[in-house]
Amino acid sequence: MVTNFDFLKRNDKALYDIINDAEKLYRGEFFEQCMTQTRRFGEVVCKKVLGSRRTTEVTFDAMLATLKDCTLGSSEEAKEFVDDLYFLKKHGNDATHSVTVKQDGMEALECLQRAFEIALNFCVYSCNEDRRILKLRYDTELLVTGKKPRKTLSEKYTEEAEKLNKKNSSKKESKTTRPKSQYCSVKSQPQSKKKPYFWYFVGISGIVSVLILLILAIL
Repeated sequence: MVTNFDFLKRNDKALYDIINDAEKLYRGEFFEQCMTQTRRFGEVVCKKVLGSRRTTEVTFDAMLATLKDCTLGSSEEAKEFVDDLYFLKKHGNDATHSVTVKQDGMEALECLQRAFEIALNFCVYSCNEDRRILKLRYDTELLVTGKKPRKTLSEKYTEEAEKLNKKNSSKKESKTTRPKSQYCSVKSQPQSKKKPYFWYFVGISGIVSVLILLILAIL
């Protein structure tokens, strides 16, 4: 089964087995046990990173304090690394010693995500792994299904963004398109030809009037 921590397997198999169990617990919805397992993962990482600098420190808290002192003035990544370890310690302790059962899937998921960042930094700075793995992102779909998706989250996001842009552009086009002019042809009815009776009457009256004037002129 593919996991988010496959890159860790080739660098430290023991650490991989611990965090792989944490992901299995999450898939089974054993969220408190998952957080306890991520705490265990953080403690083992802390022990490995300290190496020979660890002397009398026995507890996780004591080892973290020593590691924090060692990273004072270091890079921002080193500080975030220690902060992530503290996060796993706190939430792991809360889950282990809590009186009531609190099935908080989001809290367990954040523990796994922090463990993922810790694993990346551990591989790069303690195992000389290629720095390009720092670009990896935790895949929640892979966590839940245990199967590597055909498309990455970034590819899915790009596809959805393109679909949304096409949808918005088509809406704009439909609003800006001018409605087609509607033509309706109306055939004019031919006017019926009427005889000009009025003009006939005018013409005859005029001739009669001229004749009358001529007769009066002769008399």
